[in-house]
Amino acid sequence: MRILLFTMLLLSLSFGDAFNDGLKALKSGNYKKAIELWMPLAKQGNSSAQHNLGTMYANGDGVKKDYKEAAKWYTLAAKQGNSTAQYNLGFMYDNGDGVKKDYKEAVKWYTLAAKQGNSGAQLNLGFMYVKGQGVKTNKIKAFEYWMASAKQGNSDAQKNLDILCKQSPWACK
Repeated sequence: MRILLFTMLLLSLSFGDAFNDGLKALKSGNYKKAIELWMPLAKQGNSSAQHNLGTMYANGDGVKKDYKEAAKWYTLAAKQGNSTAQYNLGFMYDNGDGVKKDYKEAVKWYTLAAKQGNSGAQLNLGFMYVKGQGVKTNKIKAFEYWMASAKQGNSDAQKNLDILCKQSPWACK
């Protein structure tokens, strides 16, 4: 049992080194090295590496921009509870980038991220509730999500709250 735990500890430490080395490579603009380091980790289920690969494909950093490939990596990370990947996947469904535009699917992923305190997901859910995209229009829910986002310092959420409360003061009580 001790050997197995020690081996698992060594593996996790080596993954940490490879992941951090990937971050250093990315920050220095060596995208190829970052991909080289993260790809094995991502294939082994490291959600942070999966998310970062998704972002690299979405932005075209060191690879040809490929929204479908980005969505693949975001989905793997999002299913493991990575809130940033959940937000990014929601955004892809919201806009039809690499996936079929699907507001209900966007709401699903935004909601998962928002429950973990993702300010961007909270902001976008507010819009979804105001516009009735993927959900029934509900200004009170929009207020709640924008308030949560604004409490984290999101100035766009605060602006939206101000507008909402002027137009529909009953929703802001």
